[in-house]
Amino acid sequence: MRLENFTIAIKNMVCDRCIKVITEELRKNNLKFICVKLGEIHFKNTLTEHELTILKTLLKKEGFEIVETFEAKIINQIKTVIIENIHHKKHQLLNQNYSAFLASKIGLNYSQLSKIFSDLEKNTIEKYIILQKIERVKELLVYNELTLSQISYDLNYSSPQHLSRQFKKVTGLTPTEYKKQSSRKKLDTI
Repeated sequence: MRLENFTIAIKNMVCDRCIKVITEELRKNNLKFICVKLGEIHFKNTLTEHELTILKTLLKKEGFEIVETFEAKIINQIKTVIIENIHHKKHQLLNQNYSAFLASKIGLNYSQLSKIFSDLEKNTIEKYIILQKIERVKELLVYNELTLSQISYDLNYSSPQHLSRQFKKVTGLTPTEYKKQSSRKKLDTI
């Protein structure tokens, strides 16, 4: 499916539930769209001012907003690529580090991406990646289908011990302690 027509980037659209909610709202409001993907809505034509107002209203009602500045669009792309990689396995790193991976996916050099992200988010890309990985670890621990070794391999940690140290540093709990408590944040609140 070609998506070259009219695309609007959406902030905080990070999960399949988000896509479902936006899709339902677009249909309910008779806004003609091609598809909804993580972080974006693809339309066949440019929206009229009236349609754009309707879209902004329905997005705001559901806790989303249109990304309008260049920098905000870049941050949205960075977050979407990271979430797709960690939570949905849509991209493979193929022996790349995240800096090379993000630069190749977004088309800007990593120092530009890093500066834009840090300036606007007041956090580094590396810390954001760690937080996303830890949320994925929490999810996998709750499912109780994989061992810690399998989870560490799946998320490209060098060892289960490294994952455990990072997990404890971020959550204050070991993976085993967390499994006993099990509470997770929603992806769009990280």
